[in-house]
Formats: sequence, C-alpha cells, structure tokens
Amino acid sequence: MRALIALLISLPLLGGCVLVLTPFDWFGDESGLVEHVVRGEGDAKILLVSVDGFISDQPTQRAFGLVQEPSTLDRVATELRRAEADPDIRGVVLRINSPGGGVTASDEIFHRLRRFAEDQEVPVVAALGSVAASGGYYVALAADEILAHPTTVTGSIGVILVGLNIDGLMDKIGVRDETFTSGPHKDLLSPLRGVTDEERDIVQGVLDGLFERFVHVVDGRRGGKLDATHRATITDGRIFNAPQAESLGLVDGIGRLDDAIDRVREKAGLENARVIRYTREGGRADTVYSRGGGMPTAGGAPAQVNILPLDLGLSAASSAQFLYLWRPGRE
Repeated sequence: MRALIALLISLPLLGGCVLVLTPFDWFGDESGLVEHVVRGEGDAKILLVSVDGFISDQPTQRAFGLVQEPSTLDRVATELRRAEADPDIRGVVLRINSPGGGVTASDEIFHRLRRFAEDQEVPVVAALGSVAASGGYYVALAADEILAHPTTVTGSIGVILVGLNIDGLMDKIGVRDETFTSGPHKDLLSPLRGVTDEERDIVQGVLDGLFERFVHVVDGRRGGKLDATHRATITDGRIFNAPQAESLGLVDGIGRLDDAIDRVREKAGLENARVIRYTREGGRADTVYSRGGGMPTAGGAPAQVNILPLDLGLSAASSAQFLYLWRPGRE
C-alpha cells in the first residue's frame, strides 16, 4: 500500500504538476474510519453524528482544488454504514449546525438516518446548534426528539432557487446571447435572458412540489406536536428563536448537547455509555464539541456556518439548484 501511495504521488510530480492526497481521497469506504471515545465509559455506545455547514451531495474543494473533502451526504452515510456493523451502538445524537443546502442531499440524509434508527431499533435525538434552518431542520426531523440550544435559530421551512439575469449588463457591453435550443424551454433559467411568464409558472410548479414534500415530512414527523393554529406562519419560510420554536412545536425542548446525550441514554435505558464518533485515519476528535468528522479545514481552522448570501457552495455551482436553505439577503 505504501508503495502504491508513493507511486501515485510521484507520477503527477514527474508530469510537472502537484497532487495533494488527503485522508479523504478514498472516502466512501467505512473501513477507513477510526472510532474515538470522546466521553463516558461502559460497553454500550452512543454515536455522535455531526451535520455542519452547507448540506451537499458533492465533495468540497478547498485550497484551490488541491484538497478534497467528502460531501455531507457521503460522510454521514459512511458513518452510518460503519455503525451498522457495531451491535454496541445503542443510540445516536445528531448534532446540527447548518443553514441547510441541497434538496436531494437533505432528503437523503433524513432518509438514511430514519432507516438506520428503524433497522437498528435505536433512539435518535437531535441537538441543534447556532443555526439549524431549512435543510438543517429537515435533517433534524429524522430524530425522535429535537432539542434546541438556547441560542438556536431554526425554521425557514421552504425552498429557494437562486438565479441571476445579466441580460441588461450584456446589452451595455455589447454582448448578445445566441444560444440554440431544441425547444422553447430548453434554456430555462438561463442567466443570459429574462424569464417569460410561462417559464415562471413552470419553475414555480417545481418549487411548490418540493415545498409540499418538505411540509409533508414536517407533518409526518411533527404533526401531532405542531401548533395547528399557526401552521401558515410555521411554513412561510420565516426563522424562529429557540423559545418560539418550542412554543410552536418545532422542537421538543431547549437544551444543550449534554442534555441530548442524556436523553439518548435515558431512551435507550442505559446507565453508562461511551459517546463515540468516527474520523478518518489521521483525523482527531478531541472533544464532543469537535468539528464534524474530526478533521480541520485546509487552513487548520474549524468549520463555520456562514449565513451570508455568499460562500455557501452556491458561487461555484455549475447549474441552478433548488435548495432547502436559509439564505438572507433577498430584497
């Protein structure tokens, strides 16, 4: 294996380019995960799964593309596959600090968490961090119980499609769109021209369908707990603080990460349990509050949740994306 790694490193160098291999170059394989005990003792284990930042099903490129990290979906799915083989896993704490992200990635993580909980017959409790909005809240719905930190911002139930129209700018600089299509709607949402009323209806229909799915999941998981008299308010896309979310039934209570761990232990009927998390070889998980995955970013700093309208994986997107995302900045 060492010889193979050396060969892979040397080939690009001989060609005059540089390749940076990271512990994630073979991500997706749960055999490369290492278990770390971050708290507690005993034979039983509580798995800590973190969902941080922009939720995506695409790998994250850092350091000008020289470093690649797995997508949120890939990391969570790999950790759950690893946990399936461990009969000592008796519960899951789902730690969320995210403004949301891709529609499909959010839904798939929700689905995999629910399947794991049902197949393994273990309780799942979500511990919301500073932000657990839109797709972040969607993922939290996979939990049997949701606890919001006293300072949590959550809610933002809805869908957004971010688009630009530079048609006017093109006119000013003398550039003309000459795209050829096989049908009138083939270049739907092109930033090079305006949107027709018919196209606006087409896009809105897709967006409404995705919104209905979000609401369906909310009703299915929280229906008996939501304040029905405020349903329109709950689903109009606005955000809530922790006390508001609790009063509306979006969360079950206000607590911290330690409280979520205690709730899992109680639900699983455990007197003692080790809280564990998985990292890649070479990664570290010093405390229960360490960054998801236990790995530093390319610059060595911990991951942060960015709620500004930039740098959330959108600027690098090659196509329009329907998002379960809280994205401040709309005028």
